[in-house]
Amino acid sequence: MKLRVLVVAITGLLSVGQALAQDDYAPERTEWGQPDLQGVWNFSSVIPLERPAFFGNKTELTPEEIAAFQAQTELGLEALNQQGVGGYNTFWTEMGNGDDNRTARLMYPENGKLPETVEGVPVQVGGLGPDEPGVRPVRMVVGGIAKDGPEDRGLSERCILGFNSGPPFEPNLYNNNVQLIQSRNTAVIMTEMIHDARIVPLDDRPPLNDEIRLWTGDSRGYWDGDTLVVETRNFNSLTQSFSVYGSAEDKLLIERFTRTGPYTMEYEYTVDDPSTFSDKIQVMTVMSKVDGQVYEYACHEGNYGMVNILRGERMAEERGTEEGR
Repeated sequence: MKLRVLVVAITGLLSVGQALAQDDYAPERTEWGQPDLQGVWNFSSVIPLERPAFFGNKTELTPEEIAAFQAQTELGLEALNQQGVGGYNTFWTEMGNGDDNRTARLMYPENGKLPETVEGVPVQVGGLGPDEPGVRPVRMVVGGIAKDGPEDRGLSERCILGFNSGPPFEPNLYNNNVQLIQSRNTAVIMTEMIHDARIVPLDDRPPLNDEIRLWTGDSRGYWDGDTLVVETRNFNSLTQSFSVYGSAEDKLLIERFTRTGPYTMEYEYTVDDPSTFSDKIQVMTVMSKVDGQVYEYACHEGNYGMVNILRGERMAEERGTEEGR
């Protein structure tokens, strides 16, 4: 019942969101004359990253097609619920705001598919199922390769990075919220998941030395008209470049935040990483203003989850040894 209400609400919001996203919209200004992007924004979406094959070359959907697509999504999720809770059932799933009629959020390549990867690029898939084969370092966000030690688990299980906190932000399950805070010379981008805050200078200070590498990179920002542009470099080699592919060490990420209405903002990003992909990647997601606050996401509250994962594996090994005697 809850999902049916969500689908109706999403369909209704579509026309509202499109009406609000007018070309002549002029955003409110801060006391420093900058476009006011402040507040909490939700980036969940029912629009897939890549264009599903059954859409062919179709780039946009009619309202009727959107309703049918959402109904199919609802049926699939309900069928998943019948299999049990598993990791998460649909109670936890955010469905997006419906302010989008595209068949994919991927804008480039124009075929709606990720570009080819460079030969030999490492791939670590991960997920809530069995461990994936692989070696350290574990760059996957969710899942792991073994349970010999915490280094065998994914980044979100180790409470280092959230599975949707990026950068860049990619919609996933839940907690798809980010808060923007502005001052004259600084923008702060604070994610709900793992409550990480990127402090982005907007002045002319030089970037970090190339030898200094960070989990979320080194960000520098500037205004391009009414758009906040954030360029991020200096990622470490311990995160994936994008999706399940490669290493972020050589990645340049360019994010663009543009208010399109009182309650909507376009979040567009470009990933340029010639060490991982044969071409750049350009994605756009519609964000919605949230009338609320971002509360602390405390991950495992002392990471007891990791302790229990490793303890459970040791107990399983002990039982296996006893059975083999």
